Amino acid sequence: MTDINPLRRYCTLLIAGGFIVNQSLAGEPDASRSQAIFTPLLPDVAQPALASGNQINSNNVAHYSRWLDGALDALIRNDKLTISLGPALDFPVHPNYLEATLKHQGEASIDPLTGDISSYHSGRPFSQPLEVDDPLSGLKAAWNMRYAYAPDEIETASFIWQYKDMEREKLERTLKMYGAILRYQHRHTHEPMPEIESNPTDLYTAMYLRVNYPQDIRNTQLLIHRKEQDSASEQAWLYTNTQRRVRRLATGQKTDAFLGSDIMIEDFLGYNGRIKDMSWVFLGSDYLLLPMYAHTQLPLADSPQDAEGYQPINFSGQGNCFPDVSWQLRKVLRLEALPKDKHHPLSKRHYIIDAATFTPVLGLIYDNAGKLWKLSIAAMSHSGFHAPQNATWQGVINDGVSMIDLQANHCTTLQIKSQLSAKPLSHRHFTVQHLRAMGR
Repeated sequence: MTDINPLRRYCTLLIAGGFIVNQSLAGEPDASRSQAIFTPLLPDVAQPALASGNQINSNNVAHYSRWLDGALDALIRNDKLTISLGPALDFPVHPNYLEATLKHQGEASIDPLTGDISSYHSGRPFSQPLEVDDPLSGLKAAWNMRYAYAPDEIETASFIWQYKDMEREKLERTLKMYGAILRYQHRHTHEPMPEIESNPTDLYTAMYLRVNYPQDIRNTQLLIHRKEQDSASEQAWLYTNTQRRVRRLATGQKTDAFLGSDIMIEDFLGYNGRIKDMSWVFLGSDYLLLPMYAHTQLPLADSPQDAEGYQPINFSGQGNCFPDVSWQLRKVLRLEALPKDKHHPLSKRHYIIDAATFTPVLGLIYDNAGKLWKLSIAAMSHSGFHAPQNATWQGVINDGVSMIDLQANHCTTLQIKSQLSAKPLSHRHFTVQHLRAMGR
C-alpha cells in the first residue's frame, strides 16, 4: 500500500493484472519512460506532516498551506472542512494505454491556428513534459485531459445526486439516476479495438443519463454525443416526462443549472465542451494534496451496503458537502480555460489536474465578473481497491463529486458507483430513438 517504488509497482501491475504487452516494455529504458509519465516523483512525500492518519483543521492548517490550494485553505481556516491524510499510493495505468502512449510518443501535433489535434492514435497524446514558455502547452494539456484513460464501456447503476443547503445544513432533494458512457474511437479495454467500425457520424464518445427517482421527473433523459472532430457542432438531447418529447439542447443551455442542481452540463467530466471554444493557458506544476485513495480502506461503517456489498463514500464538512475520503500528496498541473464567447456566464475555469492520470480532480469556477463562484472536487479511488467487478479497470475510478456554490452556500453532491459494463453496450442505447422508447 505504501510502496512508492515506481518501477517495482509497474512490474507488479503487469504480472498481477495478467496482461501481455510488448516485450520491450519490460526493459529499463521504457520502464524509465513510463515512470516519468505516469509516476512522477514527489519530493515531500516522506514529510512527517503528511503521514497517513494526520488531520488538517483550522488549528494546524498554516503548517499545510504550501500543499493546499488557496480555496481549500480558506475553507479549512473557516472550519467548513477537515481533511484526513491517507497513505502514499501509486495509481495503476492500463497496460494497453501505457503501451499505446509509448508506441505513439511524439506523433500527435497541434495546429497553432485552429488548435486541432492531428496524427493522434491512442494513449496519451502529449507525454513529454509541458513547459510554461511553450504557447501550445495549454492546448496539449487540454487534449491530454480529453483523451485521458478510462475504460471504453462504463455503467453507473447507482448514481445519487443530493442538493444541500450549506448554511442551514439541510438536505433539500435527492435524485437517483442511471448513467452509461460508450467510447467509439481510441479504445483500449474492450473489443472491438481500436474503434467501433459502425460509426457513421464519427463519434468519439456518447453519454446517457436517465432519472429513476423522484417520480415528478422520472424518465427525464439526457444524451450527449461528442464528435471526434472538435470543430463539429456539439449535440445534446433532453427528454422530459412532462412534455413527453425529445428536444435538442442549444449551446447556451449547456451552461444552465442541470435539473436545478449546482452543476452545468458543461461541467460534466470536468469539461464537457469543445476545446476550440476556450483559450487554454498552462500555468505550471505544483505538489498539492488531492482526494485520491483506496476505496476499500476508507472508514465506511455508516455507509449502507448495496446487494453486492458495495458501500458508497460519505460526505462531511459544512452541510455534508465535501467527500469524506482521505487525501494524499500528488504532483499537479494547473490549467486555465477562458471562454472565447463574451456572453458565456464564466470568466474562466481553473483546473488542478493530477499529473499522473490527467484527471481534473479540483476545479475553480469564476463568474463573469471574475469572482470565484464554485469549487468542484472529484473523489478518485484506486481501481484495485474498489468493487470486485472493477478488478481489471486498472486506473482511477470517480467515486463521487462535490460542486460547491461558494457564493450561495449551496452544494450538489454525487455518489457514483461506476463499473465495467457486464455486457457490451449497444449503440442503439445512445440514440434519440432510445430516448423516446424509454419515455413511453
